[in-house]
Amino acid sequence: MTNVVLVGTLDTKGVEYGWLRERLLRAGVEVITVDTGIMNEPRVPADVPREAVARAAGTELSELRTAADRGAAVTTMARGAEATLLRLHAEGRLHGVLAIGGSGGTSIATRAMRALPLGVPKVMVSSMASGDVAPYVGSADITMMYSVVDIAGINSISAPVLTNAVAAVAGMAESFARSASESPRSALLGSGPRPLIAASMAGVTTIGVDAARERLTELGYEVLVFHVSGTGGRTLETLAGQGVFAGVLDLTLSELADDLCGGILTAGPDRLSAAGRAGIPQVVSLGALDMVKFGPMENLPERVRYRRVRVHNPSITVIRTTEAECAELGRRVAAKLRAATGPTAVCVPLRGLSTLGAPGGPYHDPDADGALFSALRDGLRGSAARIHDYDTHINDPEFGRAAADRLHSMIGARAAAA
Repeated sequence: MTNVVLVGTLDTKGVEYGWLRERLLRAGVEVITVDTGIMNEPRVPADVPREAVARAAGTELSELRTAADRGAAVTTMARGAEATLLRLHAEGRLHGVLAIGGSGGTSIATRAMRALPLGVPKVMVSSMASGDVAPYVGSADITMMYSVVDIAGINSISAPVLTNAVAAVAGMAESFARSASESPRSALLGSGPRPLIAASMAGVTTIGVDAARERLTELGYEVLVFHVSGTGGRTLETLAGQGVFAGVLDLTLSELADDLCGGILTAGPDRLSAAGRAGIPQVVSLGALDMVKFGPMENLPERVRYRRVRVHNPSITVIRTTEAECAELGRRVAAKLRAATGPTAVCVPLRGLSTLGAPGGPYHDPDADGALFSALRDGLRGSAARIHDYDTHINDPEFGRAAADRLHSMIGARAAAA
């Protein structure tokens, strides 16, 4: 049996959810409706009523109604929807999720979707989907569909959009259910025959990371490469926190520089934390900490216009990090790695941190790099993390292979000690 969960406000969108339920049943899948409405009575019955959703969040629906605080109520029902979907998934009764809504409904449903494991089908039809969807999607594999018109009745525009959404989630759910039936773990990331390794990469560290990836593949791993674009780093952190990786090869940390200096590709302050918290073996380097990424040249902030500036592409402009900024980055990296609970090593490429920072390159700056290295060493002194110097550039294939071999050795030592 294939189950699709419909999650949404059955008071304001009840007619539309009833229409979706009927089409999903016609498509041959079973439907579980979860009501996240608050004030008005539901217009169609729910399999999981709103009272149960509120209790799953630790409160009573009557309390939310009495408080009459819409923002707080939306947050609470989103938390309850998350707990409800996780329960249904744990019970094997959830093979896909479909939701529709505006800003509030999208916020509630996507919070619940983000809590589900990677690979579980998630489709959100939203009037917000033509803009910045990062707050809704985060690092999850949510399929966002633009509703074109607002979700307000079934009409000649909404009907074909919602029909496509039904077909999409029904097909994905059937495929997911079939995979889960054939092998209970076949639909789960990290359940394949080869252990998973996460690797971080940017265009300016590609050669070195590719060499490491090829070496790890030779050693029997499957390597997932994450582009350090902000979202990429957040996704790496999320999956590391879920424990799906045997090891992390974090050779490119430019998102930390963006976080420090106000660049556009920050992954937030928690970058370089999850593997350490989870105790996963990690080999870290300092790739691309010699630059901060901003938008197009014409939009470059005045405060950095007179620094060492390079146009990376029409959409990205980079500036060289200063000696003071590099020292602070060294301290931040050290503080994060000191807190790691698992095996941790830092591979330091003494001859440069990116293609631009190679000897003879426009961002080659031994003093700034030296400030980074010195602050890192000071911050890790006395810790369990080990620093290994290499008289190479980060894009020397020899460096990438050495980092890969070091991670392999750490994973093997941990397995032997278990």
